[in-house]
This record gives sequence, C-alpha cells and structure tokens, in this order.
Amino acid sequence: MILLALLLAAPQANDAAIQARVQRVLQRAPVLDGHNDLPWEIRERHEAKVEAIDLTQNTAALPFPMQTDIPRLKRGGVGGQFWSVYIPAAVTGPRAVEMTIEQIDIARRFVGANPQAFRMAKTADEVRAAMKAGRVASLIGIEGGHQIDGRLSVLRQMRELGVGYMTLTHGKSLDWADSATDAPRANGLSDFGRKVVMEMNRIGMLVDVSHVSDATMAAALDVTKAPVIASHSSARALADRPRNIPDDLLRRIGANGGVVMVNFYPAFLSKAWADWDRERSVYARSVGVPADAYGAKAPAPLIEWDRTHPMPRVDAATVADHVEHVAKVAGKGSVGFGGDYDGIGGTGPEGMSGVDSYPLVLAELARRGWSDADLAGLTSGNILRAIEQAEAVAKSMKDMKPIDATEPD
Repeated sequence: MILLALLLAAPQANDAAIQARVQRVLQRAPVLDGHNDLPWEIRERHEAKVEAIDLTQNTAALPFPMQTDIPRLKRGGVGGQFWSVYIPAAVTGPRAVEMTIEQIDIARRFVGANPQAFRMAKTADEVRAAMKAGRVASLIGIEGGHQIDGRLSVLRQMRELGVGYMTLTHGKSLDWADSATDAPRANGLSDFGRKVVMEMNRIGMLVDVSHVSDATMAAALDVTKAPVIASHSSARALADRPRNIPDDLLRRIGANGGVVMVNFYPAFLSKAWADWDRERSVYARSVGVPADAYGAKAPAPLIEWDRTHPMPRVDAATVADHVEHVAKVAGKGSVGFGGDYDGIGGTGPEGMSGVDSYPLVLAELARRGWSDADLAGLTSGNILRAIEQAEAVAKSMKDMKPIDATEPD
C-alpha cells in the first residue's frame, strides 16, 4: 500500500514541479504572441465600442464571447502581443487604407483605456521595458498587403503609426504577391512586390509570410536582408493545409534567422479536425443553422450531429507537436507562439479556449525535455531577437533613400 501511494503521488509531485518551472520561465520571459484579432472582434461583435467593453473582466461571459481579456492574459503569462489590424481581403483601394487606420485606432484606444495593463511598443527595447513594468507590450501587425493599396507611401506611414509587421497577403492574391488560398497572380513576387520587401527592410518593418503561397514565401526569402516571421502558421508535415509551412521553407526561415509562430487554430493543427469541421459546416448549411458555435452553445441540430460525429482531439500536446516539428526542422531559435486568438472562431484546442492557455503548452514541452532556456526562447526570446535583427538591418540602410515605385493614380 505504501508503494502504491508513492507511485500515485509521484506524478502529482512531478506535475507541480513542472508548473513551478513554467511559472519561473514566464516571470523571466513572458509570452510575446505574434497574432491576436481582438481589434476586429471589438469592431464586428461590439460595433467598435471600445469604451463599452471592460477588458478587466471575463470577456468569455459577454453575449458575444471573446477569447482575450486582461485577467486571462495575466494567467497566460503574456507580456507582449502583436494586435492584428485585420480587414477583409475583399476591401481594397483607398477604403482599405481608411479601414486599416480605423483598426489601428481601435487597438490604440483599448491600450489607452487600460494603462495599468497595456503599453504601446515599437522596438525590442520598448517591449522589454513594458514587460519589466508589468505591462503587456502592445505591437501592431497589418494582416495583408491589400491594406496599403499598392502604395509604398502608405507602407511608410503605417510604420510611422507603429505597425511592426505586414503580412504580404491575406486570403486573396494581389498583383504583386500570391496568397496560399487563391490562384496566383504574381507567381511569387512581382517587381513591385520585391520593392515592398526591400522597403520594409529599410524602415524596420518585419516581413510576415503567414497566408502567402510557397512561391511568394520563397521569393520573399530571396529578397529580404532581415529575418522574416510567420506570425500565425503551423507545420504542413503534421497538418497538410495550404496555410501551413512545408519543411523546405521551414529550413529556409531558420537559416534566415526568422521565426515561425505556431497557430492554435485546430484546423491548422489537425487535418482530421479540419475535415470534421468541413463536414459539420456542410450539415449546418443543410439544416439552416450557423456552424460557428461548439459544445453546449451550438444549435440543437449540431449538438446531436456532434454526438454522433465526435470531434477529433486537438489539445496542448497537438500544439506541442507542431512546436517541436518547427524546432526540429528550423531550429529551436526559430519558433514562437502565434495563437490567433479572437480570430479562430468559437473554439480552440481542448482546454485552450483563451489567452490563458500558453502554460499548458509549455508544461507539455517541459515534460518532453525542453530546457528553461529553450522555453524562454519560444515564449519571447526568439521573436525579440528577430525584431532586433530587423532593427539592425534598418539601421544599416538608414542612408538609403525611400524606394521609389510607380504608384496608382
């Protein structure tokens, strides 16, 4: 009986030790996540009424639940966040520029409304200073090249407004860059597309290759002088989706000094889950109900469908599998977190429904033998190093004139 009691107690003691390790890592190196869609969620679900939303409370309890709030950010050990200023790829022309500025305004407003929790940041030093002060360093990422309306002048002004990265495309191809989920138009990067990458290097804006086609990713790596990032992408070898990155390009990103920030959306973590969700959506349309709710909040017909079609399991171990694969192929210095919270619909991996979930993945990796130094690189060390390298490239190009390009009338 004594031996049995000792055997039962050992896993609990070991788990407690791992949790303590994770907390020590997060105190020293808080998470700097690559992608969160809170600004769009506030716009679409809450009519852009920033001041009407209390982020100090549990936003999962709102009539339109969200995955992000200040208490969960604290529990998740988040010390920095790239807030995505996403707009739909169908919005183009001057309206795309206007709408992007509106999204930047939403992000700045919720940061300004919560100065005890958030602080705007543009550089690696500013991120570290915010973290040291106990604030969530708030950076901005543009999620699609359509948001600059084909104008390098707009790109430069977005940087002035604090934008830290731009995803070259979203879901639709552009004249100058191709999307992973649309037919090609540029066959990689056009001449203008290459100028966009060079100008981003010059002004210190990170090139983000999430959402782009393999050809565009390869072309960007050919051109860039600075590390690239994939702000919210996973490994195609584990989940064969166009939005994920194949091993040959993972290797190139690693060699470039870049960082692949693993996405938590189950459809990008598991092909079985993606297939299940697609079948579920087809059924939902057939019976005239929305498909974007899961579990007890789903419409009655979907609750019954879910009972007879169990959801494939996707959990913290699945996320850790992708982290480990990226680390194996690109190197442990080239992996980070890009959770995509408030951009992944009504669900996340099992037990990971919000921004308090990062410790679960860290604990899983600790059980697999990751050192504290490796975990600290994953949380924020790797992306901070990439930001610093991009800053160094921009400094080396400071005497270079702004790139001229033919712009639309």
